[in-house]
Amino acid sequence: MFAFLSEILQKNHIDCFAALPLSACRVTKPYLLERAGITSGSAVILAVPYFTPACASPERNLSAYAVGYNYHAFFDALFEELLPLLKERYPEHRFAGFADHSPIAEIEAASRAGLGVIGKNGLLLTERYSSYVFLGELLTDAPLPYILVEPRFCESCGLCQKICPMEKIGTCLSALTQKKGALDEAEIVALRRYGSCWGCDLCQQVCPHTVRAIQSGSIYTPIPYFHENNIPRLNLAILDAMEEDEFQKRAYSWRKRETIRRNLLLLQEKDEKGEHHA
Repeated sequence: MFAFLSEILQKNHIDCFAALPLSACRVTKPYLLERAGITSGSAVILAVPYFTPACASPERNLSAYAVGYNYHAFFDALFEELLPLLKERYPEHRFAGFADHSPIAEIEAASRAGLGVIGKNGLLLTERYSSYVFLGELLTDAPLPYILVEPRFCESCGLCQKICPMEKIGTCLSALTQKKGALDEAEIVALRRYGSCWGCDLCQQVCPHTVRAIQSGSIYTPIPYFHENNIPRLNLAILDAMEEDEFQKRAYSWRKRETIRRNLLLLQEKDEKGEHHA
């Protein structure tokens, strides 16, 4: 089964995956397992890379994960292809796919499966793609071959913690860009200081794992989906020209246009005043 699964994943340009027993995973949402009818078996953890050349643009003003299309649609399409093939070939077993809304602690499981180390920023750091990966998993009641390791942690250089703006601005920058409604003056100053209209990648950018992956060129995703219609620098003209179906494909669409438009307007006003990003 694992060989068949590997063939399909590699056909989809996914090369960073590994299995581990479900019993070795920390279950955080047991009701999802119950709903899938899987209480024992295996988890195949997928680390799906998304960083593209557009993400490396110095002009980028939103988180790299939001430069391309929403990753949820990628996983939906992947599981729509994968699950029927597995169910047809192995009708005696159950299968379920998850991404983001998962029944298990994904980062911990990924490290135990040998896919990478856990950074001080709480992200999985893979050797090839650093932390620029989306995690998903295929669960099955079938036993699969595995090599289990203890969760591993990074070298604790502290660079991610030093650059994190949370202490300086009193909140998470990424959360601030996603906050609905009007921002107060301190929040506006913080948003303009860092020049992000959506998200924050500061801790990922300074990580030595990222630096090495960029230097070697391994960081770039081989998956065509993430190269489609990249927008590394969003502005009001681009946003306002987006048709609704195009907007809904973007990672920031769940917060509605008003939120991202507010951020862009605040940044535009700053630029018009001739201020400079910190």
